[in-house]
Amino acid sequence: MAKLDQQQNNLSRIEGKYLMFSLNGEEYGIGILKVKEIIGIMPVTTIPQTPDFVKGVFNLRGKVIPVIDLKLCFGMPSGDYNDRTAIIVTELKTETQLHTMGMVVDSVSEVKPIKAGEIEAPPAFGVSVAVGCILGMAKSDGKVRILLNIDKVLKNEEIASLDQAA
Repeated sequence: MAKLDQQQNNLSRIEGKYLMFSLNGEEYGIGILKVKEIIGIMPVTTIPQTPDFVKGVFNLRGKVIPVIDLKLCFGMPSGDYNDRTAIIVTELKTETQLHTMGMVVDSVSEVKPIKAGEIEAPPAFGVSVAVGCILGMAKSDGKVRILLNIDKVLKNEEIASLDQAA
């Protein structure tokens, strides 16, 4: 019973407003407080010798921002960009500092309030599948949306390589 109470307490801590976006037809959400801005797809400057998921960098009001393709980061095929493709500029936190980063997504749909009662813990897939970046699974409107912990999407060494690129 105590384990169930603790799990429910954890889920109520992640309720809130989420920016919903899609990748290859699946819906995801990140906490709205992590989102700095949403912009249309724009040309980025490619940086040599960076991982495949790093698209490059772009200039946002005088600041050089690294950009990743979230689909490639998740092991999905990238595909072509279109007029709905967007870059979500977000801030992720490591133990020592904040990092600004752009994430290419297929489209952005809405800001949606998610209540604790609509959230389930991420499923256990076994040891070989890393689900540390998943906060929970939101069930609403007949859909399941994956709520991401953006601070855990990239490993610390990957974030360091992004910092070097910028």
